[in-house]
Amino acid sequence: MRVVIQRVSSASVTIGGVEKSAIGHGLLILLGVGHEDGKEDIDWLVKKIAGLRIFDDEAGVMNRSIVDVAGKALVVSQFTLMASTRKGNRPSYIGAAGHNLAIPLYEQFCAALSAAIGSPVGTGEFGADMKVALVNDGPVTICIDTKNKE
Repeated sequence: MRVVIQRVSSASVTIGGVEKSAIGHGLLILLGVGHEDGKEDIDWLVKKIAGLRIFDDEAGVMNRSIVDVAGKALVVSQFTLMASTRKGNRPSYIGAAGHNLAIPLYEQFCAALSAAIGSPVGTGEFGADMKVALVNDGPVTICIDTKNKE
């Protein structure tokens, strides 16, 4: 699994002109699922995200987690995170999991993250043409790949 995490003041997902989800202070998480991903990737990634200290403390130092600040999360599926650009200029998405694997893992990830942060997680709609709006706070943007844990 690959994620791009952005600390946001606000974020939303709109589908077909209708807002599906919106959050205030928290994290926008773009999630890509690969063929080899499973429950162990979800468990590791959720623990990492819930504990990631990227929110300011009273001294202005990034020393608090989303749990510490009671922040919200919005998770958007994004198969293009699994793109390979090794050859040529046209990305290959062969590493992205198909719907039959990716949808259940996406849903399990959202449920596990919700439990870990103690708050419902906003979502997009898997496979939909989504318009994602955000106000990046900082800016703070972190990329994590569960295949590069070390």
